[in-house]
Amino acid sequence: MSQVHPFEMPVWAEERVIARQGRRLIFDGRPASATALVVVDMQNYFLDPASGASVPNARAIVPNINCLAEALRAAGGRVVWIRTLFTEEALADIPHFHHELLTPERFETRCAALDRAAEGSQLWPELDVRAEDMIVEKTRYSGMIQGAGDMEAQLRAAGIDTLLVTGTMTNACCESTARDAMMRNFRTTMVHDGCASLRDDEHAFALIHFALFFGDVTDTAELVQRYG
Repeated sequence: MSQVHPFEMPVWAEERVIARQGRRLIFDGRPASATALVVVDMQNYFLDPASGASVPNARAIVPNINCLAEALRAAGGRVVWIRTLFTEEALADIPHFHHELLTPERFETRCAALDRAAEGSQLWPELDVRAEDMIVEKTRYSGMIQGAGDMEAQLRAAGIDTLLVTGTMTNACCESTARDAMMRNFRTTMVHDGCASLRDDEHAFALIHFALFFGDVTDTAELVQRYG
């Protein structure tokens, strides 16, 4: 069954965040014009129940992502859709990921599905992708790490220094992208009901760890109100 993960920041974690930065959310005053909603890997391969790599809960967050995208666009912000791709260059650069961390069967399936032209690599059709949005590609879990692609350059060219991270999976590509974004000096927020993983506890662990050390964690309703 597909559902939005239930999540509440533990009191102990919130207390540590406040002790470190003075309040629960530190980036709530950032202008929409400097902000981008980053939507990670919401592609057919990761959402289609028949793909073999489906994250069921990712289908449940589509309405929240669309709602947040609409609100941020209207306020003058940008929306960035990330597509993970398999390329021969990525295979040459990180062969152990493909050949040691994946079974041969999973390697063959994943690489075929995430070819640039494959149906599996295309964005999920229920997403509200607009002509003015940015669509970027990555070949690593993180969209911000060296060698992954040119997302950082595109964001900086657009005057973006603040990111709202959504997509799948919370504890893999979303968290990796968000952490690296913070280390590249982007003010970064993870949207807990705009991210999805396979289990509630995996989802929660990633969000708690991010809040403790890397940036803000909040929900769609707070952000829509912020940009409304």
